[in-house]
Amino acid sequence: MSLSELDAAARHREVATGFSGIVAVVADWEAPTPVDGWVARDVVAHLVDWSTGFLEAVGISLPGGPSVADDPAGAWSAHAASIQGLLDGSRADETITHPMTGEHRLADAIDRFYTADVFMHTWDLARSQGITPELDAAHAQLMLDGMVPIEDMMRRSGQYGPAVEVPAGADAVTRLMGFIGRDPAWAPRV
Repeated sequence: MSLSELDAAARHREVATGFSGIVAVVADWEAPTPVDGWVARDVVAHLVDWSTGFLEAVGISLPGGPSVADDPAGAWSAHAASIQGLLDGSRADETITHPMTGEHRLADAIDRFYTADVFMHTWDLARSQGITPELDAAHAQLMLDGMVPIEDMMRRSGQYGPAVEVPAGADAVTRLMGFIGRDPAWAPRV
């Protein structure tokens, strides 16, 4: 079953589990990543800090966990569990109004803005360790189909670099990575 066929809670559970699998094999938290200027630890810090701030903007505070600086794996584990708790809990159906993204059901906001980010950053963290993750190609295609029509807005946001050209006939994950500004051929320095 594709990630796209799951509800928000189940999709987060699967995506977070995939990211956790990469976290578990990180041998070097200072290894560079495909994101210019970021090391592996920065990927976890981004996911924890960004989503915490996103939720705080709508009045939702997550319980604290270990710091990413001291324990990136522990910080990720605690954070992912907190997000899953929101998705599995009674607040998932609440309507939130975020100052930047507008009105959404909480579960939909987490799914669209956070779980999607975890999915894409799984590739970054994995590549920092010389691993090519097995990401759901159908879900990558669905994400790409949703992003292409809003490309100008995405590029103007500063959150995505210029698209990287990929070979004709490239798979959906490769096309998604190129679209968001990653060089699919990126490899860690040896």
